[in-house]
Amino acid sequence: MKVIICGAGQVGWQIARHLAGERNDVTIVDSNADLVRRAADTLDVQGIAGFASHPDVLERAGAADADLIIAATYSDEVNMVTCQVAQSVFGVTRKIARVRSQVYLDPRYASLYGRDRLPIDVAISPEREVAEAALQRLSAPATFDTESFLGGEVQLLGIALEEDCPMLNTPLRQLTDLFSTLRAIVVGVRREGRLFAPDPNDQLFAGDQIYVFAFTEDVNRTLELFGKVTKKQERIVIIGGGNVGLGVARALEARSDRIRAKIIERDRATAERAADGLERTIVLNGDGMSAELLEEANIERADAVLAVTDDDKTNILVSVRAKQAGCKMAIALVNDPTLVPLMATFDIDAYINPRATTVSSILRHIRHGRVRAIYSIGDAEAEVIEAQVLGTSPIAGKTVRDIDFPEGALLGAVRKGDRIFRPMGDTRIDEGDVILLFVLAADVSEVERLLQVSVDFF
Repeated sequence: MKVIICGAGQVGWQIARHLAGERNDVTIVDSNADLVRRAADTLDVQGIAGFASHPDVLERAGAADADLIIAATYSDEVNMVTCQVAQSVFGVTRKIARVRSQVYLDPRYASLYGRDRLPIDVAISPEREVAEAALQRLSAPATFDTESFLGGEVQLLGIALEEDCPMLNTPLRQLTDLFSTLRAIVVGVRREGRLFAPDPNDQLFAGDQIYVFAFTEDVNRTLELFGKVTKKQERIVIIGGGNVGLGVARALEARSDRIRAKIIERDRATAERAADGLERTIVLNGDGMSAELLEEANIERADAVLAVTDDDKTNILVSVRAKQAGCKMAIALVNDPTLVPLMATFDIDAYINPRATTVSSILRHIRHGRVRAIYSIGDAEAEVIEAQVLGTSPIAGKTVRDIDFPEGALLGAVRKGDRIFRPMGDTRIDEGDVILLFVLAADVSEVERLLQVSVDFF
């Protein structure tokens, strides 16, 4: 597949890394020659320096025979014009654009898009993706990462293990032996900065971060097994009243259970816009770093603080101050992946990586139609793949024990018709089954070969 990625920033670079690693023909375009050079030097991609919306630049990038254009520059308007030029001049059939401004996504203006209008097939909103990720974190306060799969029937749980975890120093195979009715499986372990897929004889230690597939009905029991106590979130303080904070507050207001939310926003105009767009949420204008303002927001009684400003350091420092003041849980928005290892040191319970959420969303839209969902783990260290098995797949008709999955891949759940269950060695995988896999980045291409999804993405 021939792909042109417009924008060599963090999102564009990560998408290029994924697609180039799967042996696609990738060209990356950016007006910043240094970013283009970095991508070309570190990835198996071609680089073109120039404005992505200019027809001559797209022509040099090979738009005449491109299968897909991903417009992920920092400008909504450039992304939109790029898609228009790609269709009008070169006839590119598939176009994805990153759109930040919520005005462009307002349902009242849905007629803006279409083949005879703005030819954008998929519009990705980073702010909406991040707001959804924040709501996921709030819904599972005992985890540092969480995502839903198989129609909400299975949850991925990221759990940080502490000294009081009952499962420490116990081989993982005993998890099944001791709790035979528990539908949960540990699929990933991060230890001393390295993520790996464990085998049944591996043990868990304090300080490990683990990833677990758990059936939704068994989530609370799973968390308790690993030493976590679940508690309903009733009081939320949101630092940052921009699109992300506003989106989270609106979603909280729409819930049937009464959640008391407050927003602290430094910019007066942004604070006024947030106040106008909300009904029950209290909006305070001021610096979220201010101890006095946090006290006014009753931070010591809050069940969670959600720091989602556009500055990583502010989000981290506000989270630290809130926890020190007595807040029970802190979630920070962190763009820089090199800061993630500091989260545990600063007693920050969970983080949101906007780049990872946006990359996951874009990948979900460009994978083969049999792939139902893609979720990127950490700094693109691994992926969770939900996919339907094709009749031509090498795994169709085989039992799990006879499938030669790579070492970095673990099967977590299988759906046959309306039934979802945890797979065993004698489970037969048939055409039409939907499977849920945890796959380390180095093994994604091999898993896609087994699923036969890397040849045709559409």
